Amino acid sequence: MIRITESAQAHFRKLLADQPDNTNIRVFVVNPGTPSAECGVSYCPPDSVETDDQLLPFSGFDAVVDSSSAPFLTDAVIDFEVQELGSQLTLKAPNAKAKKVDDDAPLIERVEYMIQAEVNPQLANHGGKVSVNQITADGIAVLQFGGGCNGCSMVDVTLKEGIEKELLARFPNELTGVRDITEHQRGEHSYY
Repeated sequence: MIRITESAQAHFRKLLADQPDNTNIRVFVVNPGTPSAECGVSYCPPDSVETDDQLLPFSGFDAVVDSSSAPFLTDAVIDFEVQELGSQLTLKAPNAKAKKVDDDAPLIERVEYMIQAEVNPQLANHGGKVSVNQITADGIAVLQFGGGCNGCSMVDVTLKEGIEKELLARFPNELTGVRDITEHQRGEHSYY
């Protein structure tokens, strides 16, 4: 579920050495499965471990994960890098905003997962988002834009040069194109 690099494990062991005995780390996701999902790591004293928590053993400590965060931490990686100007602990959880789906899940679920996990984080930088409305029998992904994308003058470029190219590359034998069904309203709401 979670991979913690050797350098991050050493960092955690050093931090935990100053904590009360049997303190571990907790890895969690706040607002899992939503565009506002945030990942975090904190100390986890023994009295805060719940019965449905998962304990993941590492060298010198356990990583404790609550049951609601667990599905969204699949493929997560915690790393610790020492750099010239300091050090940095990073937690990358590619499935925090959308729960990973199986490779054999229905096409609409796999496309929606890709949109939520890869496309929407980029659109969120501009206050936008997109969702899958349907996939037609002839393989057209019908998309609905929202937020800052609604009325943006670049939405056609984003759709054809960005989203469509990515979707067709990822699902080459299943999708044939994309279509936008958004009724774009011009106005200041599209710009930040």
